Amino acid sequence: MPFLLPYISKEKQKNTILVIIVRMIILQEIATSQTFSFIPRSQTYDGMFITDDQTNTEVQVTIDTNTNGDYYDTISAIFDIKENHFYDLVIKNGTDIVHKDRIFCTNQPVATYSVNNGQFTSKASNNEFIIYE
Repeated sequence: MPFLLPYISKEKQKNTILVIIVRMIILQEIATSQTFSFIPRSQTYDGMFITDDQTNTEVQVTIDTNTNGDYYDTISAIFDIKENHFYDLVIKNGTDIVHKDRIFCTNQPVATYSVNNGQFTSKASNNEFIIYE
C-alpha cells in the first residue's frame, strides 16, 4: 500500500506535515476476474458499487472472492468497465461505507502507460522542430 509517513525530528514537531500519496486502482477492460487490494474501515462488507464518471451510472459488482488480511483485504470480481473511463468505487456493509476509492480502466501496461498512445506520429526532417500529426 503506497502510504508515506515522513521522518519528523523532535525539533520540528510544531510544523508537522503529513504526506499522503494518492493512488487509484488500475483495472483492464476484460471479461475475467480481476483482483485489487485495499485498506478497509471494517473487515465485514457485503456490497461493492462502481459509478462511471462519464455516464454517472452506478452498478453493483458481485464479489467473487475476498481475503481478509491483517492490514489490508483483497477482492476478486468481474468488472463491466470501459477503457479510458474513471470510476468511483464504494464498498459497503449494509448502509455503512467501508471503503472508497478510484478506478481507472486501461488495457495498456501500467509501467509504459501513455495518454497519447497511438494518437501521434513523428516524421523525420532536417529542421530543429518535431512535427506531430
